[in-house]
Amino acid sequence: MSDIYITGVGMTKFGRHLERSYHDLTREAVELALSDAGADKRDIAQAYFGSCVIGFMQDQHMVPGQIALRSMGFEGIPIFNVEGACASASSAMYLAAQAIRAGDCDIAIAVGTEKMNSPDKARMFAAFDSAWDVSTAEANRDQLVKMGDGVIPPEDSQSPKPYSMFMDVYAGFCRQHMKTFGTTQRQIAAVAAKNHSHSVHNPLSQYQVAYSIDEVMAAPPITYPLTLPMCAPISDGSAAAVLCNAEGLKRLSGDAGRAVRLLSSVVRSGTNRDAGDYKNHVTALAAAEAYENAGVSPADVDLAEVHDATAMGEIIQAENLQLVPFGEAGPAAENGEFSIGGRVPINTSGGLESKGHPIGATGLGQVHELVTQLRGEAGSRQVEGAKVAIQENGGGIIGVEEATAVINILAK
Repeated sequence: MSDIYITGVGMTKFGRHLERSYHDLTREAVELALSDAGADKRDIAQAYFGSCVIGFMQDQHMVPGQIALRSMGFEGIPIFNVEGACASASSAMYLAAQAIRAGDCDIAIAVGTEKMNSPDKARMFAAFDSAWDVSTAEANRDQLVKMGDGVIPPEDSQSPKPYSMFMDVYAGFCRQHMKTFGTTQRQIAAVAAKNHSHSVHNPLSQYQVAYSIDEVMAAPPITYPLTLPMCAPISDGSAAAVLCNAEGLKRLSGDAGRAVRLLSSVVRSGTNRDAGDYKNHVTALAAAEAYENAGVSPADVDLAEVHDATAMGEIIQAENLQLVPFGEAGPAAENGEFSIGGRVPINTSGGLESKGHPIGATGLGQVHELVTQLRGEAGSRQVEGAKVAIQENGGGIIGVEEATAVINILAK
């Protein structure tokens, strides 16, 4: 895949945009990506639109991408809607790259958009309820929460307010990791504190307030060991990327020297593995495949954006990506290894916990950060000398792991 390039990226600020339509958010991200690439709408041969709750929240089912993109002048080209829970946007980019690699087109655009905030709080939280097998919802939750058996939550460590049922799922993952590897609540808090500190320097982040580790631990609880700053907020936003091959790159008016190579792109679905079989986690398998396809190793990675719907997600995925051995991500985070200036910075954007998590747009938001970093354009959050970056984005749950895992490796 050495001839696949990301030539333009665009992203709205993630956050609460109650007054804006999903069409408006899409327009902003797409126009920014086109401008960044030196492209016109007429240059785009195919479009892939990722989202997963526009139908539920906006009552716009079946053709959200066609409607949003037509409203800004895209006509006549193939437009595909891509739904894969939180991995929707990354899946859209995978398919755009696949079309280019197959010779179907030279230039394509991937878009992810979500508008999740609503005055109707019950509806807003219910948007997550179908990201697993709805016919066995209670059994799903019981299985995942049971993973944490043996770790007894302290008193008053569960929020009396409504929260997403996936926070209980992540709490199960947390407690299993705690009893298996000795991971501590303080180490999980260190991840959150680091990401909130990173986000201070990201003008597109939903939150830009730094927390100390102690402040994260003392914050209102969600469900043990998670506190509020450890958990991703509900967000609105859009992100987009223009992809092309060498021929397409010649036709664009942007600076070809700013193009970033997509070394590999891997998508896998989960398997019915045992919860303790960490080495065969869907993300671990996808990452191994991605490294092999890209011709790089974990030691070559200069920075990563990973799916931290809670801070525990970063610990799990850092291990799955082989950035540290299994069981060692907690201590590494506490020691500063994942901070800017550390051994391998993770979530320089602020991560989902702080940058925000408009689920159908999240993956391309991660790509936006990595492209910005590899170009050396990240300002005060820049990772010096960054040449190779990895993105991990997961969507949904089946059994004890993600329904879909996407890994992208980028290089300059």
